[in-house]
Amino acid sequence: MIASFWPIFFVDVGGSLLMIVVSFLCIGLVRRLRRIDPQNVIWAYLFWLCMGLAGFAVSRSAGHIIKQALVIAGQKEVWADIRPFSGAVNTFMFVFLASVTLFFERVWKIYEQIATDKAALQRAHSELLNLNQNLEHIVSERSRALAVSERQYRRIFEVSRDMVAVVGSEGRIRDINPAGCRMLGFEADSETPKGEPFQAFFEQPAEWEQLLASLTRQGFVLNSEVVLRRRNGAGMHALISAGLDQEAGGKDLSIHLQVRDIQERHQMQEQMAQADRLASIGQLSSGVAHEINNPLGIILGYTQLMLRSEPSDSVRFKDLKTIEKHVRHCKSIVEDLLNFARRSEPKKERVDIHRTIEDVLGFIRQNSGSSRIDFQTDFDRRIPPVVLDEKKIKQVLINLLMNARHAVGARGTVKVSTARHASGGLEILVADDGHGIDEKDLKHIFDPFFTTKPTGEGTGLGLAVSYGIIKKHGGEIRVESKPGEGSTFTIVLPAQEKRAGEIE
Repeated sequence: MIASFWPIFFVDVGGSLLMIVVSFLCIGLVRRLRRIDPQNVIWAYLFWLCMGLAGFAVSRSAGHIIKQALVIAGQKEVWADIRPFSGAVNTFMFVFLASVTLFFERVWKIYEQIATDKAALQRAHSELLNLNQNLEHIVSERSRALAVSERQYRRIFEVSRDMVAVVGSEGRIRDINPAGCRMLGFEADSETPKGEPFQAFFEQPAEWEQLLASLTRQGFVLNSEVVLRRRNGAGMHALISAGLDQEAGGKDLSIHLQVRDIQERHQMQEQMAQADRLASIGQLSSGVAHEINNPLGIILGYTQLMLRSEPSDSVRFKDLKTIEKHVRHCKSIVEDLLNFARRSEPKKERVDIHRTIEDVLGFIRQNSGSSRIDFQTDFDRRIPPVVLDEKKIKQVLINLLMNARHAVGARGTVKVSTARHASGGLEILVADDGHGIDEKDLKHIFDPFFTTKPTGEGTGLGLAVSYGIIKKHGGEIRVESKPGEGSTFTIVLPAQEKRAGEIE
C-alpha cells in the first residue's frame, strides 16, 4: 500500500507544479509576442487563454496538494468536505476559458471585418493617392496652359493696333491697351484713361446710349460706326465691336470693347466722293463754259465798239460801261469754270517755296485794300527747294490768302508758315484770326459752287480748284476752324526724292 502511494503522490504533486510552471512560461511568451505586435488580436486571445490555464493549473494543483497533505495527515474527512469547493473553482476556470474562447471568437469576426475594411481603406487610400497625383498633374498642365494663354492674350493685348478695353458696369475704363491710350490722345507711358468714364470720349453721348441698348438687347455689337473725341478735342471716326462678360457669381458685368480707327479710311472715302463730284461737275462746267464763252465774247466786242462812238458823258455811255463790267465779270466766272474743268497735269519744276510765298504776299498786300491787315511769316529756312508747279501753287496761295483777307475784315492778322511734315514732306499753313467757319459748313468747304460770301461776291470755285491742284501734286489740303476764333488751312505736299549731288 505504501509502495503504491508515493509514486502517485510524486506524480500528482510534481505534475501539478510542472503545470503551474509551464502555464506561467506560456504567459511570459505571449506577453513578449504582444509587445512585438500589440495590434494582433490573436496574441490577446492567447494571453487571456494562458491566464485562464494558469488559473486552472493553480486551482487544480492547489486542490491536489491539499488532498495529498490531508491524506498523509489522516484527514480524509476534511478533504471530503472541501472537495466540492475545489471542483467548483476548477469548473469556474473551465467556464472562464470557454468564455474567453467564445468572446475572442466574436472578436475574431470583428477583427476579420476590420481587417477587410482596413484593406479596402488601404486600397481606397492608394487609389486616392493615384487620383490626387493625376489631379495634380492635370492642374499643373492646366496651369501651364492657362499661363501660356494668359501670355498670348497679354501679347495680343499689348501689340494690337486696335483699341482693346474693358469697361465696368458703372461705365468706367478698367483696362485699356497702349494702342487705345494712343488712340484717345494719351501718348506718355504714365498717362492712361483708366478710371475715366468711356462715355466722355464719345462725340455724341446718344451713340454710347445706343451701344448700351444694343448690348442689353442682344449681348453684343459688331462694327458700329461712331465718332470718338480724342483728349485734345479732335474727332475720330471709329468702328466699335463689343460684348458683355458676366463674371463668376453673376454679380458683376463688364463690357469688352474692340475699337478700330477708321479716320483715314473715312477721309479717303470723303476724298473719293469729292473727286467724283468734282469730275462730274467738271464735265458739266466744261460744256457750259464753252457754250457761254463765245456769246460773251461777241457781246463784249460789240459793247466796246459802241463805246468808241459814244461821248463819255452820255447816259448811253454809262449804260454800255455797266454792260461791259458785268460781261467781264461773267467771262471771269467762265474762265474759272474752264480752269476747274481742264484739270491739266502740273508742270513741275524745282522752286524755292519761300520765294514763291513772298511773291504772292507782295501781290496780296498791294491788292488787300487795307493797310491794317498784318501779314506775318514764319518760315523754316532749312527746307530745300521743292518740285512743284509754281504757277498752280501760286493760284492756291492767292485763293487762300484772299479768303483770309476777307475773313479778317478791315483789321486782323494773316500768318503763313512752313515746316517739315511728319511724313518728311512740306507743310504750309495759312492762318487768320477772322470770323471763322461754322461747323456745318466745314464739310462742304471744298465743294464746287459752295461759298459763304454774299451772292455776287464769289463763285464758290476757288477752294474746289485749289483742292484739285493739291491732289494733282499728290498732297492734301484741310481746314480747321472755330467761329469767332479764325481758320487755319493746311497744305501738305509729299517729299521729293533727292537728285544725285543734292544736299539738304
